[in-house]
Amino acid sequence: MKKAYTFDDVALVPQYNNVPSRTEPSLASWATKSTKISVPLLCANMDTTICNDLADVLLKHGSLPIFHRFTDLETQKSWVKKWEDKMFVSCGIGREKLDEVRMLFDLGAGGVCIDVAHGHSEKMIHFIEEIKKSHPDKEIIAGNVCTAMAYHDLVNAGADAVKVGVGPGAACTTRVVTGFGVPQFSAIYDCAKIAEKLRVPLIADGGIRNSRDVVLALAAGASSVMIGKLFALTKESAAPKRKNKDIQSGLEAKFRGQASEDFQSDFYGGLKAKTVAEGIDFWAPVSGSADCLIEKLLGGIRSGLTYGGARNIKELQRKAEFVEVSTAYGKESHPRPRV
Repeated sequence: MKKAYTFDDVALVPQYNNVPSRTEPSLASWATKSTKISVPLLCANMDTTICNDLADVLLKHGSLPIFHRFTDLETQKSWVKKWEDKMFVSCGIGREKLDEVRMLFDLGAGGVCIDVAHGHSEKMIHFIEEIKKSHPDKEIIAGNVCTAMAYHDLVNAGADAVKVGVGPGAACTTRVVTGFGVPQFSAIYDCAKIAEKLRVPLIADGGIRNSRDVVLALAAGASSVMIGKLFALTKESAAPKRKNKDIQSGLEAKFRGQASEDFQSDFYGGLKAKTVAEGIDFWAPVSGSADCLIEKLLGGIRSGLTYGGARNIKELQRKAEFVEVSTAYGKESHPRPRV
């Protein structure tokens, strides 16, 4: 039986550093084979995260907004008209969705994120192939998967980037409900071995709690990371907000998984027959602005690059040396003011 690791199970070994300043490393990366981004951060395409205001912040920092698929076609058209080829729309799988995607492409959408919980499927591969037949110049982000074989199959079908992560999200219960899912660090690491050969960007989707997790994901081979909860808890997010005088910020936001009962009740009128929820919803304190979140994460990544003796993400990946750690490592790593 193969052993697999979460972010908490590993650490990076510091490397010889000849980078004179933490401000020097480049954080540029690739979202897809042809789309470069200035920062390796993407906002999750979920209904309580991405919105117009947050999209503007992401573009300002050199990221790429990917809008969620749970809205009407007219709203999606308005998004495409506003940002033209600077954004990706999202879709599920189905004949009607294929027609809608082609229509949005003709209006100027830069690409599509095919968003399926279990992306390693015959329907997914067929969907990718169909899009590439009619619009070979448009880019496809496909996911989600958690194995090297799945990554390979989606790339072989025509995907220009692959989202990796099954079950690590803050509002996801897939692993608890089904027993399926690979710990996120190992999922990234295993898929990255194939990604290095095929040269198609890997997006690490889920499980990111702080800049440490981002650095580990990038060092393991991801070209970028996709973040849900942290962005949902910013002021600019699409998440519903409410006042709460009992918390420091005075404001809290609602984050939910797209497979949660709360979401499915809003979108479908209840859980689909013969299915169960694979996610939750919860309220948590608003952390501040999206600008502050992004700058905090980028500062941590820059520091991580210098500890790795790297001037860019590719060099970090080449020099990365991982060690397995115990739970005591986490305790030793945190401040202990009262101990």
